[in-house]
Amino acid sequence: GVPVGNWEDKQNATNPIARWLYQNFLDSIKELLLPLRTEIGTIVEVGCGEGNIALFLSRLDLANTIKGCDFSEKIIAVARENAKATSLAFYCKDIYHIDEQEQADLIVCCEVLEHLEVPEMAIEKLVSVTNKYCLLSVPNEPVWRLLNICRGKYIKDFGNTPGHLNHWSSRRIVEIMSKYFDVVSVAKPLPWTIILGRKKKGNA
Repeated sequence: GVPVGNWEDKQNATNPIARWLYQNFLDSIKELLLPLRTEIGTIVEVGCGEGNIALFLSRLDLANTIKGCDFSEKIIAVARENAKATSLAFYCKDIYHIDEQEQADLIVCCEVLEHLEVPEMAIEKLVSVTNKYCLLSVPNEPVWRLLNICRGKYIKDFGNTPGHLNHWSSRRIVEIMSKYFDVVSVAKPLPWTIILGRKKKGNA
């Protein structure tokens, strides 16, 4: 019953432009994280969806343990099916209730905050469970809406994807992230903003 947007299998999109954009997104994540290989032993993806990013990270051999959680039983079932030949673990939990079970060296949270009514509360939860780093992505506005309009989507809503409650430019989301993390790197693969942050000293 929660509008999570245009749920699409980006990994297997038939549109060549969509596939190219998504591959650029994954390549940007790879570029940000590979230098941290020796620092990361555990990864938890919060809001893992169908598990595509967790599976991608597992192929990079970044960590010994990777798991993911999401609020939706249905999408967790999809993630488990996608990962049935791997050691990845997926389970149900929403971002507002993550706790010591999600403690990890790297917390990944991609395409989640734009759907939340209280996004900064969610970021505070991410801070509380990461030991070292957080990788976060959101749509880059207004580029996201413009691209939706160009492909004839959501015209009545001025290109806003259903379920997107928050809209940040790259500059604004970096400002928000900087309140909670030391920003290490920022990537802007069209049409996303991806931020790698290090936990600030003194943050619980």
